[in-house]
Amino acid sequence: MQTGSPLIIIPAYNEENNIVGVVEEITEKYPQYDYVVINDGSTDATRKVCVNNGINLLDLPVNLGLSGAIRSGMRYANYYGYEYVVQLDGDGQHCPEYIADMLSCMERTGADIVIGSRFKTERKPVTARMIGSQIITYAIWITTGGKYIGDVTSGMRLFNKRMIKMFGYRINYRPEPDTLAFLLNQGVKIEEVQVSMRERVAGDSYLNLKNSFYYMLHVLFNILFFQWVRKD
Repeated sequence: MQTGSPLIIIPAYNEENNIVGVVEEITEKYPQYDYVVINDGSTDATRKVCVNNGINLLDLPVNLGLSGAIRSGMRYANYYGYEYVVQLDGDGQHCPEYIADMLSCMERTGADIVIGSRFKTERKPVTARMIGSQIITYAIWITTGGKYIGDVTSGMRLFNKRMIKMFGYRINYRPEPDTLAFLLNQGVKIEEVQVSMRERVAGDSYLNLKNSFYYMLHVLFNILFFQWVRKD
């Protein structure tokens, strides 16, 4: 394993139809990057597909949710001495071609986290989901003294060593917009790089209209109120 290059962690829950394509794109086009798939207690054939295809797998026996999967991946990265971690989704939406730009941004700016943003230089489309995203963006802007994150729900992120330890061992941290707001107020530097994302090839996102609404309310409550009493 090349600890000087980033480790790509790929949380996967019920991604039997997508995960092989995600991994093959990395191994065939970007072999300079190491990767690990974190099977988050999937109830479909995700684990079997990974094993049958020789995919590097961290297999969680039960579903821990995204925060638990990310924590497991961060601990794996720290154990093997990686300096950087890139988080990519297991549904094929994220393009590894942008990892180099994210690394360059981190080196240039000294950022702790770099987000692959759909809206760094492009406007958000006017949809119910994107309006909710914009509301969260402004809530972060208001509560952090004017610090702006355009793509608050992007799951494509680059973390430095400091963040690997923080997300790996301070168990109350989740890579969600409310945590990003909290971290900004703790002096963590976050930057964004413009990326393009693909549509999910197979399966369904859990963020349907109903879940998106409740997700927005939950995140807004945490940003506007809970972060001020939060310790970790």
